[in-house]
Amino acid sequence: MVLNLIMLGSPGAGKGTQAERFARTRGIPKISTGDILRKAVDAGTGVGLRARAIMERGELVGDDVMTAIVRERLEQPDTRNGFVLDGFPRTVAQAVALDPIVNGRGPLIVLHIVVPELELVRRLGSRLICANCGADADPGPPGESAQPVAARRCRRCGGPLVQRADDREAIVRERLRVYHRETEPLVEYYRRRPTFRVVDGAQAPDRVAAEVASVVDAASSGPAGK
Repeated sequence: MVLNLIMLGSPGAGKGTQAERFARTRGIPKISTGDILRKAVDAGTGVGLRARAIMERGELVGDDVMTAIVRERLEQPDTRNGFVLDGFPRTVAQAVALDPIVNGRGPLIVLHIVVPELELVRRLGSRLICANCGADADPGPPGESAQPVAARRCRRCGGPLVQRADDREAIVRERLRVYHRETEPLVEYYRRRPTFRVVDGAQAPDRVAAEVASVVDAASSGPAGK
């Protein structure tokens, strides 16, 4: 069965974690636009060189270049049985451009992981990174996350853990406002499709993963997925 999946979700909703988990269990690649953009630039591909020139001018990479990078990645052999897209599309223009790229590859399933704003603010405000190497702090053994922050250390380098600068509450709420403003048209673009599903991301991660697996299987085996 071919599984082509898009994960949508606000910052803190856990879509990156769930995308990684689902991709690993189903044996398909998780495609993060940040990762493939860096790889294209480092590899010096045609579209990567275009992206590098744009970034060196201090400009944002536009829809056309990002779409070209995604198209290039989806042409790789490891996507033959499907993929999980994390971070693309971000705009309706990107979604419209993606449709012909995936046409004929099987159903495109779109999951929107939804979490109440108060819970998002709590989650993002409690995220920690290493002050030395910048790695995200993992939960660690049971009970470790309840320790005072000053007592916890990075599992990679042993450095102290600190709150991310952009996870302060005022900044988080602004990020969420921007996300909802920019993403609402994208959600509406996909909502009318029979393979669009909403997942409750406020549950424990294992329960979210189980719901993701269930709704993907249902969407892929329904009339539109056959």
